[in-house]
Amino acid sequence: MSVGVLKGEEKIAFELRSLYKKYGYQPYKMSKFEEYDLYVNNKEFLLGDGVITFNDTDGRLLALKPDVTLSIIKNSVATAGKRKVYYNENVYRISGETKQFKEIAQAGLECVGDIDEYDVFETVYLAAASLAAISDNFVLDLSHAGILSATLEEIGAGGDFDKAYLRLLSEKNRHEAAALCEKYALSCEEKERLLTLLSVQGEAGKALEKLRPVCQGKAKEAFARLERLCKLLGVTEYADKFRIDFSVVNNRNYYDDVVFKGFVDGIYEGVLSGGRYDLLLRRMGKDEGAIGFAVNLDLLEGFKETRHRKDVDILLLYDENTPTLQLVRAVNALVKKGNSVSAQKTADGIRYKELVDMTGDKL
Repeated sequence: MSVGVLKGEEKIAFELRSLYKKYGYQPYKMSKFEEYDLYVNNKEFLLGDGVITFNDTDGRLLALKPDVTLSIIKNSVATAGKRKVYYNENVYRISGETKQFKEIAQAGLECVGDIDEYDVFETVYLAAASLAAISDNFVLDLSHAGILSATLEEIGAGGDFDKAYLRLLSEKNRHEAAALCEKYALSCEEKERLLTLLSVQGEAGKALEKLRPVCQGKAKEAFARLERLCKLLGVTEYADKFRIDFSVVNNRNYYDDVVFKGFVDGIYEGVLSGGRYDLLLRRMGKDEGAIGFAVNLDLLEGFKETRHRKDVDILLLYDENTPTLQLVRAVNALVKKGNSVSAQKTADGIRYKELVDMTGDKL
């Protein structure tokens, strides 16, 4: 089988493990269970609709882990430098639609410790590389919780306003966001700042130029960090895959810097999500920083894509005038040279690197 052809979540998970190892990330294996208090105290961080609980033999209330990041942070012991780990784990949640238990396969990585600009770049870059391992046709949307939080704090309209605005931002609902600003009697300048955040979307360079004028005070500092990150990402092989989109909203009680979400053509929802979540560590009593992401492998089950958009190395065309013996010899000779070969009477719908035509007078 060609390594460029992805057959399912197991092959993708293998490729992701290989990718993360190349950048010094170590495997992390954890128990399926954690004490329930870990999740109930950080329920806003969870992406899911419930926690599956049961009583241990000693009476403690345990939970099937609905999240990997919280477990890693809880069990991470502070050391000099940074802890870089990757995982391939199942998490367990209660479906909001069916109310049934569901098991979800995830792969991802976490970098915990004295996080700096390089760590942020490397994590976002590896997020893009993870998407590239799935398909050529992907985008990674970037947002920045620091810009958003600083802007809302400076405007100071209050918690109810912030909550309503964030919902409308995630929905990209400009009309209702404008009405909300009017309801709270925001100034024209404040309204423009918030509506610009809502409307900024697209290629990083152009989006940053549109965003620059509305980033003031602390938001200006956060904007500078985002701009530096985009410049670093702009010299990578995935430069044209990054977009700015502030509808990528994560909880401001946990995230304080870059957040991102990855999409692959042909899959109906985001397959990757992550960000920097120093505030989560503060809430858990750890004076460190952290950044990471997770890939939802369940969404990739049955998904087939060729990384280089080729089904076969050589397409060999033949017709009724092509002697079968010559066709057999040609196919065998090409296969012995290490090529993948498909003998067909038409090229329709087949992606190939090289065409060999044995039809009619071309024989």
